Amino acid sequence: MHRLFLKLGIMIVVCGLLYSTPAATQVSPTTKKAARVRITQGPEMERVDPDFAIIRWTSNNPGGSPEHYGVVHYGTNPKELNQTATTPNRLNRSHPDMIFRVRLPDLKPKTTYYYTVDSTQATGKSDGVKSPIRHFSTP
Repeated sequence: MHRLFLKLGIMIVVCGLLYSTPAATQVSPTTKKAARVRITQGPEMERVDPDFAIIRWTSNNPGGSPEHYGVVHYGTNPKELNQTATTPNRLNRSHPDMIFRVRLPDLKPKTTYYYTVDSTQATGKSDGVKSPIRHFSTP
């Protein structure tokens, strides 16, 4: 009899682990939006290769939705930043700052690119922070 209950208990635990639903997971609540979001460090080039680059910057914690996106608008003409790269980021309510890292794919070697950075909430609404236009060159 004990074996039957043991097997039944193990099956319930295994099924619960294998067939858990996203509805059962904990969803981070939204936090109070910052009165003013500003870039506190960067943006700067973390890595530049012939075919891709990674741009990093830090802002104060913007608050709002738990998911944010780092957004980079870029192009080869500073007056026409017609390409966009985004990277999702999770908000940590207990940290005063948020670090964004965005990968720019499919770049051309020996080319100068111009860019500006921004961040948005999951809804696409901007956090209201935008950097001046900067540039880098691929090797």
